[in-house]
Amino acid sequence: MEQYEFIITEEQANERIDKLMTTFHSDWSRTQVQQWIKEGNVTVNGDTIKTNYKVQLNDLLVLEVPEPELLEVEPEPLDLDIVYEDEDVIVVNKPRGMVVHPAPGHYSGTLVNGLMYHCKDLSGINGVIRPGIVHRIDKDTSGLLMVAKNDAAHESLVEQLKAKTTKRIYKAIAHGVISHDVGTIEAPIGRDKKDRQSMTVTEDGRDAVTHFTVLERFDNYTYVQCELETGRTHQIRVHMKYIGYPLAGDPKYGPKKTLDIDGQALHASVLGFVHPRTKEELIFEAPLPQEMIKLLEELRR
Repeated sequence: MEQYEFIITEEQANERIDKLMTTFHSDWSRTQVQQWIKEGNVTVNGDTIKTNYKVQLNDLLVLEVPEPELLEVEPEPLDLDIVYEDEDVIVVNKPRGMVVHPAPGHYSGTLVNGLMYHCKDLSGINGVIRPGIVHRIDKDTSGLLMVAKNDAAHESLVEQLKAKTTKRIYKAIAHGVISHDVGTIEAPIGRDKKDRQSMTVTEDGRDAVTHFTVLERFDNYTYVQCELETGRTHQIRVHMKYIGYPLAGDPKYGPKKTLDIDGQALHASVLGFVHPRTKEELIFEAPLPQEMIKLLEELRR
């Protein structure tokens, strides 16, 4: 168990403890800090506190980081659609329905299980559960994502995501007829306080920007292209709901009466980044999956 000690300075006084602690270490998210506080791993002057505790000058803050639970992730021979691969990165076209990394209820059949069978060298930065995973897409979203084979590649790709220099374009089918040909949705996204499993637009959320272009209009639906400037959880799904055009088939953010598709009609079609080693600009494109092609054909009829 690792232990950290901090003495609160005058500049830090009166800050919420969960917010302040994220500034102590780049790997500590607010969610992680709040979990440690709830589990009693954080004390102030020897006492456990709540997540909204406001620190005072000269408080002694002690954090005991518990040992991570070991979980064996088994390599599995899965039929992966590898779009590109070299000694540093892999680009995969993930099918709809596949979970990216193991989680409660999904310890096998994930992209990580398949990647571990396909290649033995993956970046260890994200630990046992998410080796090599730089960013992820939802289970029922299909399309491209990049995976790092070593830590140097991982750090480079994460920095590109933070600097907003990666290219990530999605194709989607939304409810309603969008009148504007192009638009930008700029609305912060955070955890929904009423439903902790969902995200929502909220004032205290993190900045989120999505650019959209209408590709085709139908009677009650719109085929749209969305380009991410930021990469928040469920960003496109939340933003499209926010402007009144939720994605077709979306079980969490869309209406119950929708098109016949299992999960949201959303596909990560274009992925671009600078290669971590060669510095060459790479751009990949994945064609629409059959389910979405079929839906578009039906809408055109």
